[in-house]
Amino acid sequence: MKIVREAIAGTLESNDVFVRVSPADKGLNIQVQSIVLGQFGAQIEQAARQTAQMLGVQNAVLSLDDRGAIDCTIRARVETALLRGAEVQA
Repeated sequence: MKIVREAIAGTLESNDVFVRVSPADKGLNIQVQSIVLGQFGAQIEQAARQTAQMLGVQNAVLSLDDRGAIDCTIRARVETALLRGAEVQA
């Protein structure tokens, strides 16, 4: 899947994650900010990376601003942002 435009998903509310995706020329760049970065930063990045790989996204910049979201919420928000960025109807 090719990301063709910037897109967002989620909120900055407690227990949610705000995800922004934008096109990139080369590679998948994931940036994570979180209130629990020290404890769960690697897990948050892994969930985002796995979701992007599952959708076949190879070139994109993903920025996540986490407010304590659980794994399924992170995956859902990332998937939604990626689909919006690729202009795919789910």
